[in-house]
Amino acid sequence: MKPAGPPITPQGMAALKARYDHLLGTERPAIVEIVSWAAGNGDRSENGDYLYGRKKMREIDRELAHLARRMKVLRVVDPAAQIDRSRVFFGARVEIADEDDTRQIVQLVGDDEADAGQGRIGWNSPLAKALRGAGVGDCRTVHLPVGTREWEVMQIAYD
Repeated sequence: MKPAGPPITPQGMAALKARYDHLLGTERPAIVEIVSWAAGNGDRSENGDYLYGRKKMREIDRELAHLARRMKVLRVVDPAAQIDRSRVFFGARVEIADEDDTRQIVQLVGDDEADAGQGRIGWNSPLAKALRGAGVGDCRTVHLPVGTREWEVMQIAYD
């Protein structure tokens, strides 16, 4: 039996698939066309368009391979299907407050879709690990590189 892979939301998987499709269907064909045109111009050793195009094509192929590998191992978990909505689990949108009563809202998502600026924190981040299983009113201590902080769970919601 294959072990379950890292979790990702349906929206995160859709974003990875959209990126893959864009690279494969739009960017790579455009670079192939440039490289073909540049190759027809003669000496390839000093042809900047050809050399840059080949380099760009390798970068695109590398990203395509990475995306394909990730999409193959990721496990899609829909937060809307969560039965116990009184605790923090994958996909939860959590309002937390620190010692100074500074509040913020974070959502626990897959590591591949984490974006701290948007309030989406990776499932394996220190804050997410501390919040797992917490209920409203629970206080959790988070050990960060800059020191220890305590957060209280104010509200839990699932989309």
